[in-house]
Amino acid sequence: MKLTLRQQITQFAHVLQAGLFPVLNEELGELSEPARRLVATLEMVPLARFVPSSRGWIGRPSKDRLAIASAFVAKAVYGFSTTRHLLDALDSDAQLRRICGWKEARQVPHEATFSRAFDEFARMELPQFVHETLIRETQQDRLIGHIIRDSTAIEARERFPRKPVPASASKVVPAAPGKRGRQPGRRGPHKRHLGGKPKYTPKADTRMHRQRNMSLSEMLAELPRDCSLGVKTSNDGNQKSWRGYKLHLDVGDGQIPISGILTAASLHDSQAAIPLATMTAQRVTSLYDVMDAAYDATEIMDHSRSLGHVPIVRPVKRKLKQIPFQSREEYQTSREFTWAEEDRFRERTTVERVNARLKDEFGGREIRVRGARKIMAHLMFGVLALTVDQILKLVG
Repeated sequence: MKLTLRQQITQFAHVLQAGLFPVLNEELGELSEPARRLVATLEMVPLARFVPSSRGWIGRPSKDRLAIASAFVAKAVYGFSTTRHLLDALDSDAQLRRICGWKEARQVPHEATFSRAFDEFARMELPQFVHETLIRETQQDRLIGHIIRDSTAIEARERFPRKPVPASASKVVPAAPGKRGRQPGRRGPHKRHLGGKPKYTPKADTRMHRQRNMSLSEMLAELPRDCSLGVKTSNDGNQKSWRGYKLHLDVGDGQIPISGILTAASLHDSQAAIPLATMTAQRVTSLYDVMDAAYDATEIMDHSRSLGHVPIVRPVKRKLKQIPFQSREEYQTSREFTWAEEDRFRERTTVERVNARLKDEFGGREIRVRGARKIMAHLMFGVLALTVDQILKLVG
């Protein structure tokens, strides 16, 4: 008989409490609460499957990459803001050092070695693969009711990339002085010559339109990932701007992150919805896609239905043309939630709590690396620790 997810987690927690923790307490002393969470995280995540081993290589042997990867997981669990703080803790805390894989303080590598190892992990996307494997192994037999989709601002300490200057820009010819005001024929005839407001026709060659016929790798490659300026309107109506990136997350019931994408801060949330939904559908089985008004687009709704999901998207208050023979009351209620959709839309606060925990407890607010690849690796180490913490809370 196959065990359910709750039974598997209960069995795992029993092994930790009755078998592993007593042995570690005798050898290392009474474990602190962060040390217990780190041990549980390292025991659940499959780090050893993806960390390359240097045994048998020709030349000078490299430092133990598995121990360094465990230390970066510890950095997220303990909430250290910098690698220097992590190294200081490894030098003074014998429990933390032994859990990561070093017996003595002199065996801990230098900070430069940690930096090179982190660059290797970022290039091979180590935390992304480990998180995907963890989700597939723990959530594949679970029917998830709601997938909540949203983005959060990621502030970075780097400059905007310089745009290439075209060759023609060096030879700027000043415009000849002319008559002030709108010139006839420059932008087409005025709307009063067309008999009123011109009719709007949607563009067919948009990014979301192309994404419907692209693979996941092609969709991810098309998304911009450069540092840029982002602007977002908060719930109270005030606009917030930041320099950096956006982390787009799909979160399932129980506040478990399922998948994530890092893009430029200037990218609109709707542009990452289709690739994020495709990535999530490859990992878990779900029923409802819950999104706010930023995702109110026909392509996103159609893609959600094509995956067998029910989209629940807060409608945007647009000035649409009223259908003939339709009363004003019927038009207004046609774009409003039913009581069942309104009840399910309240689940959207789940992703907000996950974003808050990622920033406050798992290092998402303190970022000291540069570049989209390294920032994504830093965030995914935190998402990995957060995922294990939420999975273990299912039986808590």
